[in-house]
Amino acid sequence: MRAVRAHDRDAPLDDLVVEEAPYPYAGEGDVVVKVRAACFTPDELTWPASWVDRAGRPRSPVVPGHEVSGEVAEVALGTTGLSVGQRVIGLTDWNRDGTLAEYVAVEARNLTPLPADVDPVRAAALPMPGLTAWQGLFTHGRLGIGQSVLVHGAGGGVGMAATQLARDAGARVLGSGRARSRDQVLELGAEEFVDLEQPAWEEAVGLVDLVFDAVGGTVLDRSAAVLRAGGALISISRPPTVRPENGRAMYFIVEPDRDDLAQVVDRHRQGRLRPLVGSVRPLAEAPDAFRTKSGTAGKTVVTVA
Repeated sequence: MRAVRAHDRDAPLDDLVVEEAPYPYAGEGDVVVKVRAACFTPDELTWPASWVDRAGRPRSPVVPGHEVSGEVAEVALGTTGLSVGQRVIGLTDWNRDGTLAEYVAVEARNLTPLPADVDPVRAAALPMPGLTAWQGLFTHGRLGIGQSVLVHGAGGGVGMAATQLARDAGARVLGSGRARSRDQVLELGAEEFVDLEQPAWEEAVGLVDLVFDAVGGTVLDRSAAVLRAGGALISISRPPTVRPENGRAMYFIVEPDRDDLAQVVDRHRQGRLRPLVGSVRPLAEAPDAFRTKSGTAGKTVVTVA
């Protein structure tokens, strides 16, 4: 099969190429997905997990990409819940070859069915930002109807998903970012926009029940001061070092989850969640897309079949 592969851990982008690679092996609990579209995270080849297997042993070359939409091509012995030909979407394991390939082996539990009326190209942009936002808001943040949430970085992929999901859940949403993202953040459902380029942005916030942080730095440090008693500060940028006096603070990394992803897909299907797609490129152009993606808006979707 054709796949995008990196061979050199010290300079992974220098030798990122599309080449022939072995068809993936499906172990117990796996399915092989025929990839229709896939997405990647620009810095994922710097993650230690990208270069070792589950036992911590080095592996090379590696196929990047962790978001996928496609059809089940093969079901391994002992795997249940999915069938050959079924449309699926998912977030794949960090320690295995990824989705920028014609086929990828994935644990079946990391995939959820994709309805026939959902575009597989746009759907490929959902798993990472959608699951991250869902787990930050509801699994860890415990956001409820009528509560208020401040979403830092509301103009980015995860922040935009969080803004839409929080508003859909009946929360009052304040979205923060740079001034250029104001109109987009408000259009997606934030009641107020907080300009982080203003020196005293906390005064515009008041007190909230939840801060969902995708920015980090001093913004994260200053956010503990805007939490109500019993509130939560949830970050995906780094562990909080300034903790609220009467609340929770935590850092988390998104995890594949079939049920959570099904919730995300359902909201997208109903028009309640729009992924941010920046560009769509074929597999042959994936290495160039990887090298040029950083700093550009929206997910780059790579079409394969």
